[in-house]
Amino acid sequence: MKKMTLVLIVTIAFISCNNGGTETKEPAKDSTAASHPNYPYTIKQPDNWQTGSSENTMVALSALKAYEDGNVAESMKYFGDSVHLQFDAMDTTLSNDSMKTMFTKERSELKNMNVKMDDWESVISNDKKEEWVTLWYRQSWEDMKGKKDSADIVDDMNIKNGKIVRLDEYTRKLH
Repeated sequence: MKKMTLVLIVTIAFISCNNGGTETKEPAKDSTAASHPNYPYTIKQPDNWQTGSSENTMVALSALKAYEDGNVAESMKYFGDSVHLQFDAMDTTLSNDSMKTMFTKERSELKNMNVKMDDWESVISNDKKEEWVTLWYRQSWEDMKGKKDSADIVDDMNIKNGKIVRLDEYTRKLH
């Protein structure tokens, strides 16, 4: 009986190993082929983005860092001649000079400011017509009267020819 069990185990193992070679394999899928899952919502161009350039990330981070340090003039060097701004209760296009005046006034009302960067992402559209950098960070500040506050902020910056031409800022005040 022991010999019969051993022969049966060896036979099953042999058949199992042999059957593995008779399967047909699907050809490898081209990773560059566009595959769009059946998303529950539709948009004009799904999955339209690729990783963008580190140069654009440097533009966005440098503009924010200069502003954090209180150097509005340096920050403005990273913006285009006119910039579309979208903030809470604001949607306008300003010249670089008008934006500099606005940012200088806002920054002068702060004694200090600190940015703790959480993450960033640079993307470019598949057709190479749009480039954006998104920054996620926590900003804390103290105003001239000594009042301290903070907010979580997401900045979406549209960059063309190495300059920020649109800034959309989303803020969640922390209490």
